Amino acid sequence: MLPAYYEFHNPVKIISGRKALESLPYELDLLGVVRPLIVTDPGVVKAGLVRQVVDAFAGSRIAIGAIFDQVPPDSSKQTVNETARAFRRGECDALIALGGGSAIDTAKAANILVSEGVEDLAPFVGSDLLKRPLKPLVVIPTTSGTGSEVTVAAVIADSEHNLKLAFTSRYLLPQLAILDPRMTLSLPGPITAATAMDALTHSMEACICIQKNPLSEAYAWAAIRLIGANLLRVLRNAKDADGRLALANASCMAGVAFCNSMVGVVHALGHACGGVCALPHGLLMNLFLPHGLRYNLGKAGREIGELLLPLAGPEVYAVTPAAERPDKTIETVLRLRDELHQRTGLPRTLKEAGVSRDKFPEIARKSLADGSMIFNPEEVDLEDALGILNRAYE
Repeated sequence: MLPAYYEFHNPVKIISGRKALESLPYELDLLGVVRPLIVTDPGVVKAGLVRQVVDAFAGSRIAIGAIFDQVPPDSSKQTVNETARAFRRGECDALIALGGGSAIDTAKAANILVSEGVEDLAPFVGSDLLKRPLKPLVVIPTTSGTGSEVTVAAVIADSEHNLKLAFTSRYLLPQLAILDPRMTLSLPGPITAATAMDALTHSMEACICIQKNPLSEAYAWAAIRLIGANLLRVLRNAKDADGRLALANASCMAGVAFCNSMVGVVHALGHACGGVCALPHGLLMNLFLPHGLRYNLGKAGREIGELLLPLAGPEVYAVTPAAERPDKTIETVLRLRDELHQRTGLPRTLKEAGVSRDKFPEIARKSLADGSMIFNPEEVDLEDALGILNRAYE
């Protein structure tokens, strides 16, 4: 049944394929760019991916204005300010984010500073506080999880206050996303697993939250199907370019889905726990997802049951009675989580991740203030949040 009203927006141009990177100079030329800043991290540099991007400009009229390669795993306001300074020193006119969610969010936030001509992000924390287009932004993901290349959001840590600052605006959307399997071939197993579980969580929450719509659901289902079919395949063969490209597309589609439908309690708890305990977001999605699904069975049981089809495939779906499908979906997620732990060591519980119970009250309180919680099917109070944390502990 169609919702009475919904909105859907995705203006990002997506170029996907084994030779997608070679399109970058032409696309930047169309945007009028002559001196882009590359925003990345030391790991991407070490993997040789920055060199591949720079080499793509050989023979082009475009010159790299500067490279900022010191983005940490959890970007901060300080990192954003340093990135903006590099942009200005290099007299750049656009940004290329090359990396995972941290590099992409850093580029988005730095774009606010350089486009608005300011030194402080504080006035722009929240939703729709940007009133005009920013400078051109191209995103080349080197992980397959965040979907930030097609989302209106950026999250930056305020280390001083132990908080995550969220920025939301359609002007944060990149002009172009390039999905090239060469960018993820060197991704280690644990990060491959964690980022894929981030994309899976984006997709599953997009299908059950109160703002879901038919278009977001279509993207989410396609993403779930690709993750279910390719994640373990890639972990068995890290150089499987077709599998890597499938996961990159899944992450992108999951990003489109949740950007238009939003997410719920899993992300609210993940954001809060990440801020309090400095743990990677994908790791937290992996361990919170089955508990968030179970918590929402009362209001979203039918939708959760239907997700068995793209996740486990038509044969499993067909032989599972309708009444049992919600539990079977959660069981399938738990089984996937266990196999990822066996193959990569990815933690399955808060205890395995090193989170102590004395952090639970702070995590629970901060999760209730997270914007994602508004869209969860079931209402969540402090006692409920503590209950999920306790169930996720071991």
